[in-house]
Amino acid sequence: MIYPVILSGGVGSRLWPTSRALYPKQLLPLVSEKAMLLETAMRVTGQDFADPVIVSNEEHRFIIAQQMREAGIVPLAHILEPQGRNTAPAAAAAAAYVRSRDPKGVLLILPADHHIANVGAFHEAIAKGEALAQAGKLVTFGIVPSGPETGYGYIKRGQSLSTGDAYEVERFVEKPDAATAQRYLDEGGYDWNAGIFMFRADKIIEEMEAHCPEIAGCAAEAVAKGARDLDFLRLDPASFSACPSDSIDYAVMEHTKSAAVVPVDMGWSDIGSWSALWEIGEKDEAGNVLSGDVIVEDTRNCFVRAESGLAAAIGVENLVIVDTGDVLLVASKDRVQDVKKVVERVAAAGRTEHHSHMRVHRPWGYYESINEGDRHQVKHLLVYPGAALSLQMHHHRAEHWVVVRGRAEVTVGDERRILEENESVYIPVGTTHRLANPGEEPLSIIEVQSGSYLGEDDIVRFDDVYGREVKKPAAE
Repeated sequence: MIYPVILSGGVGSRLWPTSRALYPKQLLPLVSEKAMLLETAMRVTGQDFADPVIVSNEEHRFIIAQQMREAGIVPLAHILEPQGRNTAPAAAAAAAYVRSRDPKGVLLILPADHHIANVGAFHEAIAKGEALAQAGKLVTFGIVPSGPETGYGYIKRGQSLSTGDAYEVERFVEKPDAATAQRYLDEGGYDWNAGIFMFRADKIIEEMEAHCPEIAGCAAEAVAKGARDLDFLRLDPASFSACPSDSIDYAVMEHTKSAAVVPVDMGWSDIGSWSALWEIGEKDEAGNVLSGDVIVEDTRNCFVRAESGLAAAIGVENLVIVDTGDVLLVASKDRVQDVKKVVERVAAAGRTEHHSHMRVHRPWGYYESINEGDRHQVKHLLVYPGAALSLQMHHHRAEHWVVVRGRAEVTVGDERRILEENESVYIPVGTTHRLANPGEEPLSIIEVQSGSYLGEDDIVRFDDVYGREVKKPAAE
């Protein structure tokens, strides 16, 4: 049995402003109508695969769970990292979990945010990799290079293995300069390092105990001392935080004598920048990739994405234009790697646009700001069927709720009642209250807040069905 392990810990800052810390690129539908995490999970379903093991941070857990539910995928485990420690500790924790169920089970380590156009070629490579992994190899999948790319590390093929179409790894090499990348291409025998791996659970743990014993020990302890929380497995914070932060490549693959590479040409991209999305996107006759409500005139080789309203471009070339409603990005296509620098400046300025969108997702649904001013704020709340906000109160603000669509179960103080469409309720400052959706359709509410302070930290929870902390201020 192959155990897909999907690593979903990144923030995708190079795809800002669409990708943000609270809702990063792997959770977004960037290439198709499905989120990239879902695309990854759906590529590894069927009789040869166990249900996926997902490794993510705590902030994204409910978003991922909701996406999986909507796709009909039930993870074997959803492991929560108390903090990001790079790919080696994440893989070690997943291996420890799988070994407890199936010591010789084969793990397939997959980044959540990669695009693969030729899934058939991917599955053929997996079949080759599984045979090698069963024989005790630590397998990596090398992408047959299509050009002298300087943004990826490379794998130098060594001696051919008897299985055919696979090689020992002679060495891993860092991201090269342009001349070195061209030399690799001219010489042949070099593949891009895609960060996709395959190995038996017991074998990778054995190799980690030899080459990075601290990571192996801390990760195993974090799993053993982990706690179940709803559908999640929380790694023990003290044990996992003690793990050194390192990648699988540096911690294990560059040191082991059991590394093998399976070259594959499968239309792969790590979607590492806006220009990468332009490269794989469907282009019009002028070479433009357009997404959303977009009109272009005399425009060539541009990527234009409109997420809020109409975007128009006239007489421009080789630009990336992304409008999210609260942020407009305009960049030369050959400078999009510098988007990360802008994100750092946004964060340093104490702004929030690097962290969250106008729409903020919560386990019960989401809210989005409509209008904000002195002593008032207007939001739209959508509550999933059967979901409920925490029982809470505010010290500094009052609220009005108006039901726009659906039926609401409202608790205000000791009173509980049902509100139908176009009905409303007032919640005074300091009054305990809760909003729930008892119906089978989404519930839409317009919330009007008024008061001296409207921050999300002015919330005291008394009860929460999602296991979030209660009886102290916390962001809703």
